[in-house]
Formats: sequence, structure tokens, C-alpha cells
Amino acid sequence: NMNKQEIITEISTKVGGTKKDAGIYLDAVVETITEALAKHEKIALVGFGTFEARHRDARIARNPQDGTEIQVPEMYVPCFKAGKALKDAVKNA
Repeated sequence: NMNKQEIITEISTKVGGTKKDAGIYLDAVVETITEALAKHEKIALVGFGTFEARHRDARIARNPQDGTEIQVPEMYVPCFKAGKALKDAVKNA
């Protein structure tokens, strides 16, 4: 598993910049994606994948502990669909 600091190190190595700059860039990317999803916008990174906020209708669920019904309100949930290049890279690794 790779954590945020390890990703920052990889970015700084690939770009040749400082870890501080890489951290700023990573935070900016995450913040931009988060803000777009909060506005229910779709983000498409060709080859990598698509981020989107999908709508879920209100529904009735069951509490697994006692079986009582729970009303789940409608909501938007973040989703990611991998692009072909990413799928191929993972499949062939």
C-alpha cells in the first residue's frame, strides 16, 4: 500500500522538484477533484478514468443488528470508473 508521503516522494522523483512542491501539487489535484464532485461535475482523465458524483434514490434498508427498517435519504456518492489504459496496466502487471 502506498500512502500520501510515498506518493509525494514518487511525484518529486518523476518531476525533479521538491517534495514540498509535489505535496502542493497533489493537494491541489485532490482539492480540485473534490470541489468538482461536490458540484456534481464529471472529471474525465482520458486513459486514467472518470470521477463522478452518482445520484442514489431514497430507499429503505434494514439494520443488520436488529432487522428494523431504516429510511436512507437520497444522496450523491463519489464514483470512479477506470479507463482502458489503467485497466490494461493493472491487468498486465
